[in-house]
Amino acid sequence: MEKNIGSVDKVLRVLVGLVLIALVFVGPQTAWGWIGVPFILIALFGWCPIYKVIGVSSCKSCSK
Repeated sequence: MEKNIGSVDKVLRVLVGLVLIALVFVGPQTAWGWIGVPFILIALFGWCPIYKVIGVSSCKSCSK
């Protein structure tokens, strides 16, 4: 798997993921907040399958 997520994209994904997970514990307290887990995992691995399918990369240093 070639990395296709840049550092800014990673930070944004982690923040969105944490906010979504926080919704499980505060706010509406529904299971929908667990959608944040894939956001964090994708950021940790640095590879997004959707980016791969559409041929996008936000990682400037990881270019081919």
